[in-house]
Amino acid sequence: QVHVVESGGGLVQSGGSLRLACAASGFSVDYYAMSWFRQVAGKEREYVSSIGWSGANTYYADSVKGRFTISRDNAKNILYLQMNSLKPEDTAVYYCAAEENYYRAMVLKAFHYWGQGTQVTVSS
Repeated sequence: QVHVVESGGGLVQSGGSLRLACAASGFSVDYYAMSWFRQVAGKEREYVSSIGWSGANTYYADSVKGRFTISRDNAKNILYLQMNSLKPEDTAVYYCAAEENYYRAMVLKAFHYWGQGTQVTVSS
């Protein structure tokens, strides 16, 4: 059975840091492109960052570039998002997603597996 579970969210002050983790089970992430998205209640889901199979290729939304770092540990089947210099506008539920088809993941931003999300709240 496939599971994708995010963790590491919480409440942090503006300028602080958090590291999110996404643990996958029931499949090997070795050949999956993986991404982070976020969503504020009442708004559309927003793309945050993606990483290719090997971890060599990473992509970021302009809003987080230079502050967030995506990484992965394929041996542990885990995806990470290091978030530094957090701002109140980063407050959202953060979701992890995995997709085996590179084109679907990187171009279409269409993902097969999704987690349930973890709440990140940044106070001013």
